[in-house]
Amino acid sequence: MLYNRPMNEKQEAFEDLWDSLLSRYPKRIWEAFAALDIDQQQVVLEHLERMIHEPGWQPEQRISAQAALDAITISKE
Repeated sequence: MLYNRPMNEKQEAFEDLWDSLLSRYPKRIWEAFAALDIDQQQVVLEHLERMIHEPGWQPEQRISAQAALDAITISKE
């Protein structure tokens, strides 16, 4: 059965990345973001913008996405 199988390492790393990016802890957000290459960073930024502006996201998800963008923007300055 699929649901009894352990997560593969790639999926686990992906989930850890997003847990960090949406954590609302600026240092943790920046460290996760900084570990990505430039193309991956662009994908993350675009996704965070969609989370904030597109319908279908929960209010708490929007707050976390905005906190991530704020932390990334402040750290880049």
